[in-house]
Amino acid sequence: MGALKRYRGVQGATVAALLAAALSGCVTVHGETATVPAADRAEAKKALAKFTAANNRANSRLDTGLNATIETGALGAIDQAGLRARKGAGQDRSDAYKPLRLTDARFLIPEQAGWPKFFVADTKSNRQDDTRWLFVFQRNSHGGPWKASYLAVVADKQLPRFARDADGRAKAVAPGGTGLATDPAKLGKTYTRYLEDGSGDLFAPGPFTDRTRTERDKQLKETNVRNEYVDQPAVAPQYPTFGLRTKDGGALVFFATHHHHKQTLPRGYTPQIKDPLVKALLTGKPQQSVTFQRMAQQAVQVPAADDTEGEVEFLSRIQGLTKAKGE
Repeated sequence: MGALKRYRGVQGATVAALLAAALSGCVTVHGETATVPAADRAEAKKALAKFTAANNRANSRLDTGLNATIETGALGAIDQAGLRARKGAGQDRSDAYKPLRLTDARFLIPEQAGWPKFFVADTKSNRQDDTRWLFVFQRNSHGGPWKASYLAVVADKQLPRFARDADGRAKAVAPGGTGLATDPAKLGKTYTRYLEDGSGDLFAPGPFTDRTRTERDKQLKETNVRNEYVDQPAVAPQYPTFGLRTKDGGALVFFATHHHHKQTLPRGYTPQIKDPLVKALLTGKPQQSVTFQRMAQQAVQVPAADDTEGEVEFLSRIQGLTKAKGE
């Protein structure tokens, strides 16, 4: 648990403007500047049902186009690459696919101004016991489709308690992350810099922080292959960061990152790619090296600014290969 208690991994429309609209006999609030709920529960429930049905069809047919209608951001990049890989490996259909079932849905819907708007669907799945599957749904414009952009798989006992406003709604983290130990929008940059050089003391020890660096250090010392790593934050508008306030004063934050791993063999040796899923995503001819490009989606608990002993801890991290290039 460390120093942190259990994985603590807007502007409103002016009164004058609203009054003027009311006097004209028409008030239309689309959410560009007004602070409004991102969705209502019925709309969120419908979005989740549409997602589940289309996700199952896309996975059974290996249909990246269908997946793109319901997923975006980091989740879409990972899943669409996975579908391409499976299809390229000769799986024309996936008859063995087990349909995903999501139950016991709880919707965390904050009030927001501007775009994109988001809400979180906190669900149980038929994939794992004792976990909650948290999907972040975002919409980029009024009337636009809701698409899932993040998935976090969190152990039941590690799920934080979320703060609520007077109306019982979840509280979104405002730009800048006021009152938090770090600005959520900077997490991607801070995390990737930490992976590359170990700088900073923001992150708690764990499998995705100090243990990852230890494993990399071992690989960098290998003599039969040269390993090189480049880590980069995935940034808005394609990969926006989202956060919800938690009752302890911190926040649960979702963010994305890019990771490149290049392996080079000694002169005279040729890389052998045996995994058919990797082969399906491979471009170029591996003559001496292969670069693997991966995307990761993270859910972390960020402590409050006044928690002087708090550290950012990971609740979930899902990474997937999106490209491979031979040289």
